[in-house]
Amino acid sequence: MRIPLFPLSSIVLPGGLLPLRLFERRYLDMVRDCFRQQSGFGVCLVKQGGEVGDAALPYPCGTLIKIIDWDQDDGGLLNIVVQGEQKFRITETSVDDAQLLSGEVELLPLEVPAPVPDDLSYLQDSMQQILRQVAPSIEYQQPQFDDALWLGSRYVELLPVPGDVKHELVAMNDPVGRLRSIADLMAAFSVAVQDS
Repeated sequence: MRIPLFPLSSIVLPGGLLPLRLFERRYLDMVRDCFRQQSGFGVCLVKQGGEVGDAALPYPCGTLIKIIDWDQDDGGLLNIVVQGEQKFRITETSVDDAQLLSGEVELLPLEVPAPVPDDLSYLQDSMQQILRQVAPSIEYQQPQFDDALWLGSRYVELLPVPGDVKHELVAMNDPVGRLRSIADLMAAFSVAVQDS
């Protein structure tokens, strides 16, 4: 399966929402083609390079998305909201003349929802607070705070952690294990803040 790839400093996972503002011609053309073909593209984390300019080198794991909303302002800026569908692993990439990255990808198995362990239930309250802060740019009609898969995925998307750490969490396929790793990261950050 070959798809266009959009390397970003942020990520969206299955079930997640990500608002994007597009102005580069390559990405405007990519979205136009996606509308025409009723297809999506892949969002992946930048490993090397930047979001603007020459094509960046992506981390191998990303997410196939679909565009669920869009509007264009008078200046030609395109605002879209994408929803994560399924994770993939990139097996090969190429760059066209417009510096648009595309890749051959293999879709990864869907993860199975799991209950949030009692000792991690505090993460449910924390996520409710985080989502209140990011509204209205990201709003979930049916949040699933009791599902470790949904909860952990939203933390991966929203926590300000380095790309390599974020990619490790993306690559995991154990929802409860991912949530425990997130709890450890948050505890370590809390200690670092207290010590500073």
